[in-house]
Amino acid sequence: MKNTKPQVREMVLENGMSFPTDEELIMLILGHGTQQMPIEKLAHKVICTIDDSNDDDRMQKLLSVEGIGKTKALIVSAAIELGRRKYSHLKSVIKIPSDIVPYVQHYAMEQKEHFICATINGAHELIATRVISIGTVNKTIIHPREIFAEAVAERASGIICCHNHPYGSCVPSEADCESTKVLQKAADILGISFLDHIIITRDGYYSFLEHDLLDDTNKS
Repeated sequence: MKNTKPQVREMVLENGMSFPTDEELIMLILGHGTQQMPIEKLAHKVICTIDDSNDDDRMQKLLSVEGIGKTKALIVSAAIELGRRKYSHLKSVIKIPSDIVPYVQHYAMEQKEHFICATINGAHELIATRVISIGTVNKTIIHPREIFAEAVAERASGIICCHNHPYGSCVPSEADCESTKVLQKAADILGISFLDHIIITRDGYYSFLEHDLLDDTNKS
């Protein structure tokens, strides 16, 4: 059983995940081939199969590859699905702030508060969504510098802040309202549009913008 070449692992550790080829990424995912199917050859066959398949038939086609059993087929399919979930939204056009909700709704299932910042470019495209902090079941501590650091680095024109309420309604607390005011002031100083603060729960969401709770100076 031939394992992934050590130089592939070392190359990735030294240069990052964007450095290897598609086949080398598959080698890392699979870990090893079989006596009859070396890892390099197996990775090549898997890439060809992925390129020639769709979501509905990928598992079936992977299982037809010699050296790929149910476990490896599931691992490859799971890696593809995770990548799709995490990055397919990038460059999506956010016409109105609440368009961000589908991309952060899964945080409503978390048992602790997660504070998320979405950065938007001048073309109203989503640059990135990132978790800024994780708190307790009903509180998360945030600081403007943590929220705006990446926005400034990415030259974002606007941000949308979101956080989940693990239990109870999505109606903002007094602390939510106060933190929103602080973030709006910081955004104004930095010249970044504070587009909205959205609270999400399993049953829906609450938009500060839609409820006219944002200062006019930041509604842009």
